[in-house]
Amino acid sequence: MSLTNKVDFAVVFSVKNANPNGDPLNGNRPRTNYSGIGEVSDVCIKRKIRNRLMQEGQEVFVQSDDNKLDECKSLRERAKAVIDFKKPIAENVKLACKKWFDVRAFGQVFAYKEDKKDKDPAVSIPVRGPVSIHTAFSLDKVSITSTQITKSVNSETPKNKVGEDKDKKSSDTMGMKHRVDEAVYVFYGSMNPQLAIKTGFSDDDAKVIKEILPKLFENDASSARPEGSMEVLKVVWWQHDHPHGNVSSAKVHRSLKVNSDGTIKCPEINGLKPEEIDGF
Repeated sequence: MSLTNKVDFAVVFSVKNANPNGDPLNGNRPRTNYSGIGEVSDVCIKRKIRNRLMQEGQEVFVQSDDNKLDECKSLRERAKAVIDFKKPIAENVKLACKKWFDVRAFGQVFAYKEDKKDKDPAVSIPVRGPVSIHTAFSLDKVSITSTQITKSVNSETPKNKVGEDKDKKSSDTMGMKHRVDEAVYVFYGSMNPQLAIKTGFSDDDAKVIKEILPKLFENDASSARPEGSMEVLKVVWWQHDHPHGNVSSAKVHRSLKVNSDGTIKCPEINGLKPEEIDGF
């Protein structure tokens, strides 16, 4: 059975001396808008949700190369193991949604060129998911600290102009690391019962996401995000009484007031009572 009633949610999290989401077009500096407000993209957040889903034993289609649970070398290989490009689109959508949690939650576009070797036709299979995630924004302008770093060894042997080895550091031993000193971010999301009917996203699936959001950043440590540098402070969960919702998502999200220290104020709105969940 698909999702019974509409759901809205919000996640408040803190960042301290970490790079929550680097921008590759800006030297991997933490993402900010033109006003200096910090950002974490919805794609980044979905990646963290997918990683947590995998840790909880759920099957996920979009797996990162450094954290995959199978031997597939591409998304096309993983797709071909389940769906048949020659079958009708509706049948393939049903197979994909049944197999992979992230497909029935977030949707996916299976778009691949013709493969003459395997005699696979060109295919475009769109799946529109019922779970939407907003970009996270910091409450205030973020202070970014940039530090120059050096490696103790050369990655490549440095050469002079005539190709001879030279005994000095090569240019690739120098680099930069960037971090947000301290900030509080918030992002919002919604679950749509009408779209859930098409993908089979269920109340049990919604419960899985509800359970993993408080521990979104656990086991996500890296050089840019040391363990403990990112923490979920609060998850707010609005469970509506019917599929169309008690009130619009916009009004629900606006009802949440987050203070600069991460504390929140969230009143009841149109009979919709929020559930406050502490971070892990």
